[in-house]
Amino acid sequence: MGLGLGIAIFGAALASILGGVGSAIGVSMTAQVANGVLSEDPEKFGTLFLLVALPGTQGFYGFLGAFLLIMKLGLFGGEIPSLTVYQGLQYFGAAMPVAIAGLFSAIWQGRACTAGVELVAKRATEAMKAVIYGVLVETYAVLGLVITIFLVFGIKL
Repeated sequence: MGLGLGIAIFGAALASILGGVGSAIGVSMTAQVANGVLSEDPEKFGTLFLLVALPGTQGFYGFLGAFLLIMKLGLFGGEIPSLTVYQGLQYFGAAMPVAIAGLFSAIWQGRACTAGVELVAKRATEAMKAVIYGVLVETYAVLGLVITIFLVFGIKL
C-alpha cells in the first residue's frame, strides 16, 4: 500500500471516528437528562426517545461517507488504485466535511436536544417544537455529508 492510499484511508477512518465520537457525546448528554425526567415520569419515554436519538445520526453520516470513499477506492474487491500523495490528500480532504461537521453538529445537537428534554419535562405538549430545534442543527451534518459525497465522486482516479 502506498502513502497516497494510506492517507485516503486515514481520511475515511476519521470520517467514521469523528462522527461516532460526536454522536456518542451528543446522545450521552441528552440521555442523562432524559433519564432524570423518566425517573419522575416514565410515560414520557416515547416523547423523549426521538430527542435522545437525534444526535446519533451523525455517526451514520460519517460511516456512510467513509463507506462511499472506501468503495470508490476499490477496497471491497475492486482493483485498488495506486494513489499519489496528492490524490490521497484529495480523498482525505473529501472526507473532512462529514468528519468535522459530524463531530461538532452532534455535540451541539445534543445540547439543543438536552434543552428540548428539559422543555418536555415541564410541557410535554411542546415536544415537537423541541424536536424541530434539534433537527435544525442536523441540517449542517447533512450538508457536510452531501459535500463529502460530491467531492468523493468528483475526484478522478
